Amino acid sequence: MNRAFTSLDTWIFDLDNTLYPASAGIFPRIDIRMGAYIADLLGVDAIEARRVQKKYFHENGTTLSGLMAKHQTDPHHFLEYVHDIDMSGIPKNPLLASILARLPGRKLVFTNGDTPYATRILEALGLADSFEAIYDIHDQAYLPKPAPASYAKMCKDFAVEPTRAIFFEDMARNLKPAKALGMTTVWINNGSEAGHFEAHPSYIDYEIAEPTAWLAALLETDS
Repeated sequence: MNRAFTSLDTWIFDLDNTLYPASAGIFPRIDIRMGAYIADLLGVDAIEARRVQKKYFHENGTTLSGLMAKHQTDPHHFLEYVHDIDMSGIPKNPLLASILARLPGRKLVFTNGDTPYATRILEALGLADSFEAIYDIHDQAYLPKPAPASYAKMCKDFAVEPTRAIFFEDMARNLKPAKALGMTTVWINNGSEAGHFEAHPSYIDYEIAEPTAWLAALLETDS
């Protein structure tokens, strides 16, 4: 293990476009379902639904947060609908499973999705047994990343010492609160929509294309 990382005891991972590549095309499928949900909810056409969807995403962290604030949307109903997608295209990643098992300390998933969806993704990846827990949008009291309160709550709920934790995330802006708490941050820059939004080196310690090879190299080095 690279000595620079030996003090870490908690490895925290975002889910979508982080544990699997953006090229798997999972989120575009969710995107379509979100648009259909909004079009039906508001009685608008697909173009207006997409405008509303992206507006809420940029202004509230997630589309769901905007819908809850503006239209009192039931989060369980929304998430069940938008996550009802085909999981094909997510490749098994036995190498990442092996690497995660070798990393010293705890492994957590921190996602703006919900646990049923995250569980399906992890099962598709072959990572169902790789994580101690999933910290989802319900656990966050519907304050999604990058709301600082959600990071603080996660640390409290799981007794995480931020200065001994590392956080992997494809949305650069979601790393800022983690860095403010003292976490080591890793940006998975792999082409996620708006992944580069507000990216700044002041809160990004490492920028990589995908986690598997990077973690493998980290485990094999001793300097």
